[in-house]
Amino acid sequence: MTKSEITAILDAKRGWLPGKRIKIDFGSDGVVMLDGVAEAVTEEDGAADTVIGVSWADLKALGRRELDPMAALMQGRIRIDGDFANALHLQRIFADLGGAS
Repeated sequence: MTKSEITAILDAKRGWLPGKRIKIDFGSDGVVMLDGVAEAVTEEDGAADTVIGVSWADLKALGRRELDPMAALMQGRIRIDGDFANALHLQRIFADLGGAS
């Protein structure tokens, strides 16, 4: 699954929090912005209330449920900057991705 496909799935499922911006930062692989202000999911970079740093490989492993989000966080494979409460939305995001490969 590509980043564009994941963006489209999350946009179709309205994968944002109302009034909040959550950015998933893949480093050199770009970003996915869950923009609850614009009510859209895009690949455009910008300011966010919460930034979740994760590698592209780890995101796919999370989507396939091969990697537990809490274990990944404790191992430093997921980094969270900003409002941690928004990051709890992460579990729903990975459930929405269900089987991403």
